[in-house]
Amino acid sequence: MFGIPGKSPITMTPAAISQITRLMARDNRAGLRIGVKKGGCAGMEYTMEYVDAADPHDEVVNQDGACVMIAPMAQMFLFGTEIDYQTSLLESGFRFNNPNVADACGCGESIKFKDIAELESEQAGGKA
Repeated sequence: MFGIPGKSPITMTPAAISQITRLMARDNRAGLRIGVKKGGCAGMEYTMEYVDAADPHDEVVNQDGACVMIAPMAQMFLFGTEIDYQTSLLESGFRFNNPNVADACGCGESIKFKDIAELESEQAGGKA
């Protein structure tokens, strides 16, 4: 994992914890795996899927009963992210407050990450 020893790579708000634990219980699943894939108008999209068990290279985060597995290819891009769950009059869903995002599309469905060198420098405590 690209991160700081002893520090959780992601955090979850109480609303996200509540929604994840509800989904885990409803569908009798071990947790949610989050990742990223190419797509959307900004270049990358978040992915989420139910899982019954972690893959050997997943980073597993347990917070107050909510379990999230971070896919290996997404670990560097998600470090420092806060996952929230928001409900509004028109929509509800998970929101990723991610310090590694450089830009996002207007609809909010896709993101563009900072370049790899900049991410590595920031995670090591330097500035790019």
